[in-house]
Amino acid sequence: MWSLLLIYGLINSAIILLQTIGFGLTFSISGIANFSYGALYILSGIITWLFLNYGFSLAISIVISILITSLGGFFIYWLVIYRIKGMPLSEVIITFSLGVAIIEFLRWKGFVTYEFNVSPILKGSIFIGNVPVDLQRVIIFFSAFLLLVALYLFSHYTKIGLALRGLSQNEQTALCFGINTELLSSVSVMLGAGICALSANLILPLGIISMDSGYDVLLVAIAVTVVGGLGSSTGLLLASLIFGYIQTATTIFLSSKWMMVIYLFSIIAVLMIKPSGILGRFKEIEERI
Repeated sequence: MWSLLLIYGLINSAIILLQTIGFGLTFSISGIANFSYGALYILSGIITWLFLNYGFSLAISIVISILITSLGGFFIYWLVIYRIKGMPLSEVIITFSLGVAIIEFLRWKGFVTYEFNVSPILKGSIFIGNVPVDLQRVIIFFSAFLLLVALYLFSHYTKIGLALRGLSQNEQTALCFGINTELLSSVSVMLGAGICALSANLILPLGIISMDSGYDVLLVAIAVTVVGGLGSSTGLLLASLIFGYIQTATTIFLSSKWMMVIYLFSIIAVLMIKPSGILGRFKEIEERI
């Protein structure tokens, strides 16, 4: 029992991190809360499914899905967010409305049955100790680790990455150094959408492509970002670990139907006790002035 909790808690933490990191990355860089994130997650899975049914290989279908979803994020910024940037409530309303429109359009087009699923990259399972783990989950775990390494190298050793870090620290100072902050903000949304698509193509093979899971992914992303701390990458990782083990323990000892309640309760509790999150970059007293 405890070995099951330990192993699957770690794997579920990797799943939650993959589902969340794109949302958190966009917000930490540009301050944009892209509430169409869950819809992009589902849309990327549907795109992969469509290209698979057109006869493309799984690898090519995934690459095309990531590229299309990334471009979708880029255009969402310039066509939707750009005109209202700086008005957080308007950003939330318009991106959430766009997300609902995408999901309900897909539902209306009939993408609601059990036939809509993405093939796993590797089939079969292995035993870790006496716990069976399917290979797709092993791929997810190592993909989360490699993604963290890749993002660290990108943000510290490339010009675009360094510019994005500058934007995340102070937009006005970045402007003074000649950085095109609007273009970089669109890149952050595009990058977040691309990571979202990557996570969808890794995680969706564990089940079916359900429209409702788009709302679930958005809720998870919000919960982890708020609990970890707005703008804190370390907080995002810590919150993913916490929720991963809570999710596993809840599934083992109670029922998975309680998970959404736990996510919502966590958001409320953290906002009441420590509004900036566990490792938030802002001090609560400064937020009240």
